[in-house]
Amino acid sequence: MSQNLVFDGLQISNWDRATLEEVRRGGVHGINATCAVWEGTLETIRNIGDWLVLQNDSPDLARLVTSAPEIRGAAADGVVGVVLGFQNTSPFEQDYSTVEIFHKLGVRIAQLTYNIQNYVGGSCYDPDDSGLTRFGGRIVEEMNRVGMLVDLSHVGNRTSLDAIHHSIKPVSITHANPLWFSDTPRNKPDEVMQAVVDRGGVVGACLYPNVIGGAETTREAFCDMVIRLVDQLGPDHVAIGSDSARNWDSSYVTFLRDGRWKPKQNVQWPEWSAWFQSPEDFPALANALSDQGLADDVLTKVLGENWLTLFETVFEPATKLEGVG
Repeated sequence: MSQNLVFDGLQISNWDRATLEEVRRGGVHGINATCAVWEGTLETIRNIGDWLVLQNDSPDLARLVTSAPEIRGAAADGVVGVVLGFQNTSPFEQDYSTVEIFHKLGVRIAQLTYNIQNYVGGSCYDPDDSGLTRFGGRIVEEMNRVGMLVDLSHVGNRTSLDAIHHSIKPVSITHANPLWFSDTPRNKPDEVMQAVVDRGGVVGACLYPNVIGGAETTREAFCDMVIRLVDQLGPDHVAIGSDSARNWDSSYVTFLRDGRWKPKQNVQWPEWSAWFQSPEDFPALANALSDQGLADDVLTKVLGENWLTLFETVFEPATKLEGVG
């Protein structure tokens, strides 16, 4: 795996030196690091501040980056390139101008919804997906304008299709799997994945237990899924988004699942597969993909180059505001 630049499409760990060292030991050169899920504007700014402190305390391990060349530069210097991302548009609150503010603070990826309807649109768990709202359309336009990637991972199918057609830039699914692999609302039907690809986007195959069918799912089955997905969507449109969640206790997963919109429940983290416990397991995963027949040039794309190619396009500011749909 050493010749490949590896970028993980999503991690949501409780970051410190130890978790960063795991990433580097796994040969991972860059990550989309979640810095907000349910937080509002001020809380999210504090989270970004925490990342600045960690970067300043650990310059030998991590560097905040905002472009594909900066990711490559960090990799060349032996540090992890950290792209800040949201798993919800809650930090934007009800003000489209906050998109540009957070862009100036280094955020380059934002998932439109998390686990429930918001001002932008519907979630994959909503029984009735509203579709992209008028405010959601404005948010997509503003993300296009400043150069921020639209993520559809937890987003409802109708809202996803609306956003794909409204965006003038490619969009992504950073961490989800095909519905045909594991039947859960978090995974994506062919229609949504194909629409992402038709617009030039990338689908990040995810290792989180709830979207692979549980801890008993084998590495061989996961790799077969990735290879089949490459055949289905094309070698330029499949990547990895592990959804690795390190260094948290069970109190955080309770907040992560439901935020503050309903009473707390006793929720535990799901058991991870023995073959993928942390980013340190990336080399074994890469070797398994190769052993099961993924060609070397395609493996290079899946492990990181497809993300960087997408970033080269999307992180550039757009020249017009209007969506296409």
